[in-house]
Amino acid sequence: MNFDRKNLTDDTLLDLYKRILKPRLIEEKMLILIRQGKVSKWFSGIGQEAISVGVTAVLDRDEYILPMHRNLGVFTGRDIPLYRLFSQWQGKANGFTKGRDRSFHFGTQDYKVIGMISHLGPQLGVADGIALANKLKKNGKITAVFTGEGATSEGDFHEALNIASVWELPVMFVIENNGYGLSTPTNEQYRCENLADKGKGYGMESHIVDGNNILEVYNLLSELKSSMIEKPRPVLLEFKTFRMRGHEESSGTKYVPQELMDLWSAKDPVENYRSFLKENGILSDAFDNTLKSEIKKEIDESLTLSNAEPEIESTLSEELNDVFKSFTPKVIIPSKDIEKIRFIDAVSNGLRQSMERHNNLVIMGQDVAEYGGAFKITDGFVAQFGKERVINTPICESAVVSVGMGLSINGYKAIVEMQFADFVSTGFNPIVNLLAKSHYRWLENADVVVRMPCGGGAQAGPFHSQTNEAWFTKTPGLKVVYPAFPYDAKGLLNASINDPNPVLFFEHKQLYRSVYQEVPKDYYTLPLGKAALLKEGNEVTIIAFGAAVHWALDTLGNSTEISADLLDLRTLQPLDTEAIFASVKKTGKVIIYQEDSLFGGIASDISAMIMEECFKYLDAPVKRVASLDTPIPFAKALEDQYLPKGRFEKDLLALLAY
Repeated sequence: MNFDRKNLTDDTLLDLYKRILKPRLIEEKMLILIRQGKVSKWFSGIGQEAISVGVTAVLDRDEYILPMHRNLGVFTGRDIPLYRLFSQWQGKANGFTKGRDRSFHFGTQDYKVIGMISHLGPQLGVADGIALANKLKKNGKITAVFTGEGATSEGDFHEALNIASVWELPVMFVIENNGYGLSTPTNEQYRCENLADKGKGYGMESHIVDGNNILEVYNLLSELKSSMIEKPRPVLLEFKTFRMRGHEESSGTKYVPQELMDLWSAKDPVENYRSFLKENGILSDAFDNTLKSEIKKEIDESLTLSNAEPEIESTLSEELNDVFKSFTPKVIIPSKDIEKIRFIDAVSNGLRQSMERHNNLVIMGQDVAEYGGAFKITDGFVAQFGKERVINTPICESAVVSVGMGLSINGYKAIVEMQFADFVSTGFNPIVNLLAKSHYRWLENADVVVRMPCGGGAQAGPFHSQTNEAWFTKTPGLKVVYPAFPYDAKGLLNASINDPNPVLFFEHKQLYRSVYQEVPKDYYTLPLGKAALLKEGNEVTIIAFGAAVHWALDTLGNSTEISADLLDLRTLQPLDTEAIFASVKKTGKVIIYQEDSLFGGIASDISAMIMEECFKYLDAPVKRVASLDTPIPFAKALEDQYLPKGRFEKDLLALLAY
């Protein structure tokens, strides 16, 4: 192995040796602990240390690094106390996740390290978001994100690199090509000769690097960092290396030919660098032994501390309270200066006034800039706020949601517009696994609102008409808002943007230009989690949200003899159970009206809650009215049959007659 020191001082060379030696000695200790059953799982990075160490040594302490589960050198390079790392790996309270996640599945703002999720790919988009925030701040900072050669087959890899290239984001995309994705060799993963070649497709500079040569890694990255500060841009880096242990320790390496193991064993990054330093008189045996002793002592002392820590204890309240970031909203009362506007105008006004109120708020989505969005909601926003804050995105929902997470991590608020709620399926993974879980896992909130134009009634067919709120009300960690009126839409949207937690904000397309209401001209908020009682009666409780609220109003308007409570939920998560139970206890009968198909919809959960909490007050079974359990069709006659409007009155009258 050829080491070129260039103009590096002896002190720098020795510092790099200390950095690469420490994770190796920790790894060797961990292999002992896992055999003793003191650690349940371990993903070894033995043989790959030079990459983690080189990247971390080059970046400043306030520059974000997004490592994977074989990048111990990132954590040690940021001088995270070892006893806290040992506590994390043992599921102790002094770790970073309160025992809720394992190994390297965590992040820490204190050390600017943002951990992975097992789905791998979304991490790349998070790095884009962090880099976008740096670019908006004009602070000259670089972001580095790690991935393996296996994850380069994921769509998120393509999306993240494409966005970074189009937006000229200063991101180092670090591919650790270690030969195998678990047991699948690279020749069964991709056909290009080098993964670095993929950079050409994105118009991106790329490099192939010897990932076992610490000086080659350090020197190249040092040069690149200076260049990227001068000319912000992404760079794709393929580090050729090898995984000397199994995917995890229980996997073993029987699938690897012995000659390949022997070849890479001779390229050991620690042993080869040690030999270079000794041959050049930079490292003495005495200093090497002293250094090893000091590190081993630190390891043993840290282990003693973590071992002495009691097994984690938790309370039910703590578990539930950590799902969301604690937040006390400031309800802003509107003035009496009102105007009669459409639902769509209320959404647009709320967005505009929130952009004026929050200088760190960014809107992203397909065609949201000069074009103004598919429904013209952001028309004129570029002229007022500029393209830095109103950003057209490529068609890549997954990476854009991840970008929103990255923006939040780096001090911004993000609004992601799904052109249609149906398209959120291609962004589902980062919503339910990043946005929803991050605060519970390691107390990092996701200050992201995902806008969801939804709903049928316009003969738009199966891919532009869904109301898919049940996908998200099921997921702990997400708030779900679904207004039916312009006044509520504006106030709830403003409140959702203020909330530091992730919010799915549903906007029914059929209501956009058909529903008018007097709405305050100035900025105001409404509390999330509070239903609205639109009509009062004593015979039956009607629970609805979205367009179904208006359909229920039409039914009651045509049947004035019916005495009903009509409860507009407005927020589906958190749900106003107090208002629901109070009404049901008063009327004794309840019908739940939703546009979504019946099975698995939120009406089913509300029905179950009512049966559990209000059974003795009921005079009839809880009735659910919903769309058919089919995809939503295109032709008007078929869509009319699919939607529940034609069935609601009959079911309501039958319930009243029960």
